[in-house]
Amino acid sequence: MSEQPTGGDAVVQALEQAGVRVVFGLISIHNLPIYDALQRRGTIRAITCRSEAGAANMADAYARASGQLGVVITSTGAGAGNAMGSLVEAQTAGSPVLHLTGNIASTAHGLGRGAIHETKDQLGMLQAVSKAAWRVPAPAAIPTTLHAAIEAALTAPRGVASVEIPIDFQYAAVPPLALPPPAPSRRAPAPDAVRAAAARLARARRPLIVSGSGILAAEAAAELRALAEALGAGVVTSGAGRGALPEDHPLCLGNHGNSAAVHELLATVDVLLLVGTRARPNELVDWASRLPPTIVQVDADPLAMGRTFPVTVPVLGDARLALAALREALPRDTRPDPEYAEAIAATRAAAVAALRQRMGPYTAVLDALHARLPRDAIKVRDVTVATSAWGNRLLAIYEPRTSIHAVGGGIGQGLAMAIGAQLARPDRRVVLLVGDGGLMCNIGELACAAQERTPIVIVLFNDGGYGVLRAIQEHRLDGRHIGVDLQPPDFVRLTTAFGGWARRVGDLTQFDAALAEALESRRPALIELDMAAIGAPAATFAGPPPG
Repeated sequence: MSEQPTGGDAVVQALEQAGVRVVFGLISIHNLPIYDALQRRGTIRAITCRSEAGAANMADAYARASGQLGVVITSTGAGAGNAMGSLVEAQTAGSPVLHLTGNIASTAHGLGRGAIHETKDQLGMLQAVSKAAWRVPAPAAIPTTLHAAIEAALTAPRGVASVEIPIDFQYAAVPPLALPPPAPSRRAPAPDAVRAAAARLARARRPLIVSGSGILAAEAAAELRALAEALGAGVVTSGAGRGALPEDHPLCLGNHGNSAAVHELLATVDVLLLVGTRARPNELVDWASRLPPTIVQVDADPLAMGRTFPVTVPVLGDARLALAALREALPRDTRPDPEYAEAIAATRAAAVAALRQRMGPYTAVLDALHARLPRDAIKVRDVTVATSAWGNRLLAIYEPRTSIHAVGGGIGQGLAMAIGAQLARPDRRVVLLVGDGGLMCNIGELACAAQERTPIVIVLFNDGGYGVLRAIQEHRLDGRHIGVDLQPPDFVRLTTAFGGWARRVGDLTQFDAALAEALESRRPALIELDMAAIGAPAATFAGPPPG
């Protein structure tokens, strides 16, 4: 490679100017100049993943755990296509992810000559899964295109920004261009809207806040807490918004929006405040039938206003700025119902007790995790029976950016997400809850975990198949099983073959000791729970409501 600055150098310089320190991806003939520049410049750590899907999941989780830009580099055509499902997840979660991919030479675009990695409409594919997507129009435009893409990824509503760079542009000479660091904008709320919303909230006797991932994206946890405490409001968090308020805070109802206890409480609420949330139906179920007379919605996305529920007072703006303004506009003598705090506590206790009862013997796993993990541990959940039934609600979250799960419901993304989270926060303990079906979807990333020496702890619930779908089939198809019973490998031997620590547990009295040893191993560790030996939970999880 020439020492003259190339398009590859321009890419890396743009990443440097944005403060990027880690990228994830796979090297290819259509991104080689970028990787060459990464190695020569030595300013950014390049993580070599085992699949484009895993690389995109790692970049996504890196962004969620750090609050910074996640970057994934893929090959062209089929390589870029391999990342699409993971980019769908990142976009669904509102993760600020920059996806960089090459393309065939600009002179061959649209000719259909069968160039290697040629794709009919790669840009259209990227646009379908991204907040925005660009094709660099000329070598000299690489710095400015990447600058615009990074700002777009980081500006609310956050999401995936994809950029394809033809391979001839990557090799071309591109003079260095110094640009300021990307500066994502924050929309300030209109004063009239703040006053109108504050007036409604000030009169509330039993206000309820639904807090979503927008709180985390705006770094607004402190403002949420201040407003909730000023109002005496209960706080329900979405699945993606967990950690915005510690789940042992007396006002926190956690991710229990679909519980019977919270539904009963909702019938007594007089003002509902939605902040940075889409109020997803699977997390709230039939709230539409019990809505209070007044709904205030705060969101940075104008398209989110009224999308799920009719809104009385819309407040368009950044969550941190809007919540701070609402708190300032409230009179100092707001007077919630004096019995409301007790009702919130009783509601939370009832929701937790009902779920724990359904867990059966697996409460031992939950209790050991709570006892062994520090409050700032990052808890990652793949889609499996344990997480869907109780992990996404009962595995306590105390701080922002310490809860990561597949918001879009896609199986098999947890392992890569755990690795990405650990690389984002090497100072934290990272634990993954996953099923055997999900783990096998991306098992090759265990090699990446070992290579990067990430001390993640995997708690594997092995029921020999796709347990959630098996339960759904038993519930809706008269017990017939279709494609859900799997032949698993020996997970203990497989993990140790990758250089990790592993143990199989068939008696949950052994779990706490195994967890302690796994945490002490300081390398990728796996605890396999043999569910056939342990037994079934007390109640079957038959999936979310259809539709």
